[in-house]
Amino acid sequence: VFAVNGFLRVATGFDIGLSTKCVVIPKEMGMCHKIGYSEMRLPNLMGHINMAEVILKSTTWQHLVHTDCHPHVRMFLCSLFAPICLDTFIHPCRSMCVAVRDSCAPVLLCHGHPWPDSLDCDRFPGDEDMCLASITMEYKHLHKVLPRPACQTCPAVEEFFTHKRVLEVFCDSNFAVKVKLSKRRTVFDYQEYNIECQVEFITQGSLLPYETQSMIQQWLLINEKCTQRMSLTHRPMVYLLVGNIEEGIILVNQVYHWQRKDSQLTLATQKWRYHKCL
Repeated sequence: VFAVNGFLRVATGFDIGLSTKCVVIPKEMGMCHKIGYSEMRLPNLMGHINMAEVILKSTTWQHLVHTDCHPHVRMFLCSLFAPICLDTFIHPCRSMCVAVRDSCAPVLLCHGHPWPDSLDCDRFPGDEDMCLASITMEYKHLHKVLPRPACQTCPAVEEFFTHKRVLEVFCDSNFAVKVKLSKRRTVFDYQEYNIECQVEFITQGSLLPYETQSMIQQWLLINEKCTQRMSLTHRPMVYLLVGNIEEGIILVNQVYHWQRKDSQLTLATQKWRYHKCL
């Protein structure tokens, strides 16, 4: 039994009338590995007829998958670019498309791209047909719903500050996360990043450090223009990201460049444990 069984709505399947073949999902399509099956149909549901085209076109979506903008973004895209090898094509349901689009379109727009016509949700079958259905409501009940990063104006990177001023900022903030950033080159020369996070403090409810780390990593991927400004060279750079969580949205308000020779941030984070805000 393959892993997408739980997503299927049982009804009459339909095919797109192409002569297809089953091929192994190539290693270059990292976003479609570990999704419950290892072979895909070619041509796929995007009309790509050879593997070189599939790899080229799907790679442009890998960054969106890394932002984790919706729980089903990987399943949705892989059902189109690397459809599972069954007797008939299994399309994503219209409801899944709408759910993914509503969560992920703002992320695409943040990167300067509108939601593409090729993924117009009206082209997908209704939930009464046999298709991959969204289980967003069940997901929300089973998983803790975390604050979401949003596309925002990049805060200026502050290079000069005193530990006293930083402590004042801490007093008005929900979190501070130390981030080590470095660039890495990937297939087709797309830009990706190594992101290491260390939580200095969280003051927002029941959030755990690993959840906060994950949210900041998402923020850096969604606000890639800000991340580019912070990683101008391939040498690792260290920053302190400080901000608030307002109505379920993560906002980074201050970015401090954490330099080895400068002890002010180290001093601020040490003093914070005993600091009493006015």
